Amino acid sequence: MTIPPLAEETWRMRMMTPEQQLVSPFFLGGEVLSISYPTESMDHEDKLMSMRGNNPHFSRATVHHELIAGHHLQGFMNRRNQVYRSYNNPFWTEGWALYWEFVLYDKNFPQSPEDKIGMLFWRMHRCARIIFSLNYHLGNWTPQQCIDFLVDRVGHERANAEGEVRRSFTGRYGPLYQLAYMVGGMQFYALKKELVDSGKMTFKEFHDAVLAENAMPIEMVRAILTNQPLTKDFKTNWRFYGK
Repeated sequence: MTIPPLAEETWRMRMMTPEQQLVSPFFLGGEVLSISYPTESMDHEDKLMSMRGNNPHFSRATVHHELIAGHHLQGFMNRRNQVYRSYNNPFWTEGWALYWEFVLYDKNFPQSPEDKIGMLFWRMHRCARIIFSLNYHLGNWTPQQCIDFLVDRVGHERANAEGEVRRSFTGRYGPLYQLAYMVGGMQFYALKKELVDSGKMTFKEFHDAVLAENAMPIEMVRAILTNQPLTKDFKTNWRFYGK
């Protein structure tokens, strides 16, 4: 894909405070990459959990989600293309970043068994967040049950699981946010199959075209890229899964 030199050069990095790490146990991205790390005020066991939970293989598995071609490049392009549009939603925003996790795994981005485990850990984590989030909002699970689920089924460090659950329920995320995250990734992946795998577009043409349109429902991205006629009474009809 096309990476503008300015986007490549202008991302920054900062270290999170201990207080921030209570709700952000893993590094976060965008223009500024925020790093979770052991701090002097942490208990020794919490320091070890922070290091294990942010080990190089786990971090390498998602750096493209947070920086390029994910959130940092998204934000850079959104500020320069179709700025009137910017229908910010997790299907497009998180779906695009998650799509890159799928594609780069397919492209053998992980260089070692440890790297593969790192990428698969996060894929399992994305699925687990849907399960515990919906169960919590439906009143089926307590926060403690959500934490235990992440520890027992995904393999989280307990302190990191606590931070992840705390973030999910105090960070103003809607009940369907985590589900939208996964569905958006699947939509972009299906669109890639339709347009790139079929030979209608190259990877570069597809990726550049998506980012040039700014945020919107992904079915509308598909309509633009496939030159579909749209009517005022248009209703969603894209069956993107299970083909």
